Amino acid sequence: MKEGFRQAMAWLHTWTGLIFGWLLFAIFLTGTLTYFKEEISHWSQPEIQAHPLDPVHSLGLAQSYLQSNAGQSASWFIRLPGEREPALAVGWRDPDAGGRRGFVRKQLDAASGQQVEARDSRGGEFFYRFHFELQMPYPWGRWLSTFCAFIMLLGLVTGIITHKKIFKEFFTFRPGKGQRSWLDGHNAIGVLVLPFHLMISYSSLVLFMYMVMPAGILASYGDAGRYFNDLFGRDETPAVAGVAAPLVPLPQLYAKVQALEPGAHIGSVQVQNPGDSSARVTLSQASTDHVAYRRSANWTFDGATGELLRQGAPESVAMMTSFTFAGLHMGNFAGPWLRWLYFAFGVAGTAVIGTGLVMWLGKRQLKHAKSGHMPGELRLVEVLNIASMSGLLLGVAAFFWANRLLPAGLQGRSGFEIDSFFMLWGLALLHAMLRPGRRAWAEQLGLGALAFALLPLLNAVTTGQGLNHSIAVGDWAMAGFDLTALGTGLFLAWAASKMLRAPKVAAKRAPRAGKAVAETAEAR
Repeated sequence: MKEGFRQAMAWLHTWTGLIFGWLLFAIFLTGTLTYFKEEISHWSQPEIQAHPLDPVHSLGLAQSYLQSNAGQSASWFIRLPGEREPALAVGWRDPDAGGRRGFVRKQLDAASGQQVEARDSRGGEFFYRFHFELQMPYPWGRWLSTFCAFIMLLGLVTGIITHKKIFKEFFTFRPGKGQRSWLDGHNAIGVLVLPFHLMISYSSLVLFMYMVMPAGILASYGDAGRYFNDLFGRDETPAVAGVAAPLVPLPQLYAKVQALEPGAHIGSVQVQNPGDSSARVTLSQASTDHVAYRRSANWTFDGATGELLRQGAPESVAMMTSFTFAGLHMGNFAGPWLRWLYFAFGVAGTAVIGTGLVMWLGKRQLKHAKSGHMPGELRLVEVLNIASMSGLLLGVAAFFWANRLLPAGLQGRSGFEIDSFFMLWGLALLHAMLRPGRRAWAEQLGLGALAFALLPLLNAVTTGQGLNHSIAVGDWAMAGFDLTALGTGLFLAWAASKMLRAPKVAAKRAPRAGKAVAETAEAR
């Protein structure tokens, strides 16, 4: 019974991993890039210069700009620059301006307050959204990515059950042994980052629990809007009194928050009814200050008198538990070293999925090695493996190349960047269909190596902000992007060279490799 159960779990682990592995690879890779979302966005908009942080000065600049350009608006929004976001972002409601729900967004220089005409680019926001929306209409992309998170959690649990000697296998790696090496790598990486992957998969379900299990919310609130207003402590917009009153200087309110919560970093400010006696100003603490989101970490003032009206409601134990899982998943609290650790573990998770897909195909290819004929279904898996892994990397590189090569003032520019991503990804699929498997791997990996390795040079030529400049001025977000791109190119060049070498497949070794894989997953 015990062995039968393990075999059933091995079967489930294998086939769910295969069917959803290609999509999971894309979700994990783009999610890993999201840990540097702000840095990617900064690289994608080099016109926005980084300056030493001065929140008091920035608030004054933002208020001055909004009073001059949006004095008649019913609401203002200010996002202060941070260590990872150099722009001072402002926005306001203007029904006559068009755009999404009549909302206008502008980016200001944090030192001068002048509007910055940055190139239109989604930057890191594209990878962030693709990670959980898959570029699909709401809510279908979120449903699909949430289901994939459940499949990932199922794969982790079944993998633990399947492997008898899971911790021993962590210390075992035999290079140059074909399928045995892939299996050793899959097991070792999987065990190394197992706690991280369990947390990421489970917290994904927590983040979208309102979609997965909505019955309780609908029964208590009737609709999700009222639920979120209660969850995040959102208040109704006060009615306009019709009595003109100057808005209190925002830096004064910032000082009051510092007296209440010393050292708090303010991430955003919302102003309702500016210029009216009913004005309200809400300052919210930055998400970088805490692991969990805290609705209690916001302060609402009377915009005319500067009086503190209320602080956000405290969180319950259940709420803090849920918010903590969400915070751990997104990693906004992480400092530079911890963020790199998140990134490394994300890459490891992507590698676990990729090695599983390669291993599934390799084991079955061994059975047909002597005949020299590969069944159509195995050829299909091979093509999808190539396109979903090396092809996806080419798509990512194409996005960044389009960011630098497209004219800065091109209308709909951000859409063309995204189109470039999907276009090259699609071409990679076509290339994988037309070329032999090993050659397709080598050619796509080699092209990816060139594309990533040349990005720093492309950045220097097109913007003048190459490594020599960014290191000299201390812009480590820009420099870090270029160095990471260069490192990625070197790794892909190494992988391409491996693929270009003739495979060492001996007739006597094929059964041994098949036996080695079978030792761990008899039912695969």
